[in-house]
Amino acid sequence: MRWRSIFAVHTWIVVKEKNAPTYTRYDYTAWGEPIRTNGFAPDGRWFGAAPEIIVAVNGERAEALIPKIRYVIENYRFRSYGDYSVWPGPNSNTFVQAALDAVPELRAVLPPTAIGKDFPYTGKWVGLTASGTGIYASLAGYVGFSIGWVEGLEINFFGAVLGLDIRRPALKLPGLGRFGVTPGL
Repeated sequence: MRWRSIFAVHTWIVVKEKNAPTYTRYDYTAWGEPIRTNGFAPDGRWFGAAPEIIVAVNGERAEALIPKIRYVIENYRFRSYGDYSVWPGPNSNTFVQAALDAVPELRAVLPPTAIGKDFPYTGKWVGLTASGTGIYASLAGYVGFSIGWVEGLEINFFGAVLGLDIRRPALKLPGLGRFGVTPGL
């Protein structure tokens, strides 16, 4: 099953409330409860692939953002059995993208290998990017593009992303990911 992590990634959300003894992990999966809480270790592997942090926030800033993230988790549109679709979405990456869209202050971008991140979960085929610094267009997640200061330029074709990041110089290549300056946390 490790081949899955070669061309695509599974993303999830981890939060830790102030004074909480442990972290809480949220996954969107095709089996069991669609939105799974603590089904896996917060820093667990996905089919053998080590996790990579996309964005980390601490302190008072985290306290302010966690309620927004929890709101998305509790009100996610595709939370019923049978809603999950590996491709083009909604899938785990669509779920995390919904949280990023709801919290533009994070200014985070999912990797190009996050197939499903471009699925229009709101039903809108055109709109602002998650960061609010650009625009996107998507034909049901099959074909689309986005351009924005945080997102860079991305062309999405059947889930594969080809793009360019000017802010943090890098190429985004289908199935391979991002090559260039490592994004800072």
